[in-house]
Amino acid sequence: QVQLVESGGALVQPGGSLRLSCTGSGFTFNIYAFHWVRQAPGKGLTWLSAIDWRNQTYYTDSVKGRFTISRDNAKNMIYLQMNNLSPADTAVYYCTKDYTGWAQRRTRVENISRDEYHVWGQGTQVTVSS
Repeated sequence: QVQLVESGGALVQPGGSLRLSCTGSGFTFNIYAFHWVRQAPGKGLTWLSAIDWRNQTYYTDSVKGRFTISRDNAKNMIYLQMNNLSPADTAVYYCTKDYTGWAQRRTRVENISRDEYHVWGQGTQVTVSS
């Protein structure tokens, strides 16, 4: 069974940091690209970042310099290190598997469709509040 499972979501104060993890199973992990997508309360899905099979990384402007995506193929893991968090970062965060090993920086990042990516995790809640 192909699946992704996220973890690491929590309540954190503004200015704080958090690392999200995503483990994949049921497929050949190292040949695919992965993405992090979030959904804020009452809003659509927003693309944040991607990492391709070569470890090339891509970010949307709102998180560039604050978030870092990485992968560990030996452990079938994807990570999202998030620093300097603000209440605007409050959302459910999803790890997604691409259909291919390639990725690029998206020009359209808001209101993306679940059909655009192959597999989605269940999501992990990040709440930034004092």
